[in-house]
Amino acid sequence: MSTTARQLRGKAARLARLLPSGPSSAARTPFVLLVVLLLSGGLITLLLLNSSLSQGSFRLSELKKRTTELTDQQQALQRDVDGRSAPDALARRARELGMVPGGSPAFLDTDGTVRGVPGEATAPPPPPSATTPSSGAADTEKDPAAEPSAPASATPGADPGPGASPAPSAEPSPTPSPTSSGR
Repeated sequence: MSTTARQLRGKAARLARLLPSGPSSAARTPFVLLVVLLLSGGLITLLLLNSSLSQGSFRLSELKKRTTELTDQQQALQRDVDGRSAPDALARRARELGMVPGGSPAFLDTDGTVRGVPGEATAPPPPPSATTPSSGAADTEKDPAAEPSAPASATPGADPGPGASPAPSAEPSPTPSPTSSGR
């Protein structure tokens, strides 16, 4: 036993044996440096991770805002397309371009026979316009290019109408003949 433990007796001697004797600060220095390095490395990693997450959050909010703007723009364009593709808007635009509604259609069967009697497209009469004294002078100076073209029935070789007899042609008969049924 050591000289110090010999001088102490009883409980004090037992306690003195539990305490280390001699200089122990040299053994603690590498451990303390290791703990300080681990803590500072963890804090730096945590700081970098936090800044990266906040940068991603800002980018995400910018992208959400841009998505909202683009969605609004797409919906506005879709409303515009829907408005222009409505039947009444299409009919009005077709009239502005000088188009007329089609006549009765004819259909071709797979064997080449024609079903139905095709009709000619004729322009409906223009709607009556209410003339006022101030607009009478403007009506006489209409642009000739803005007037609708002549009806299709004025073209040579066109169908003369429902009451007239058609001119003979080399086209097949519009109604199927009893001998041409291949079914």
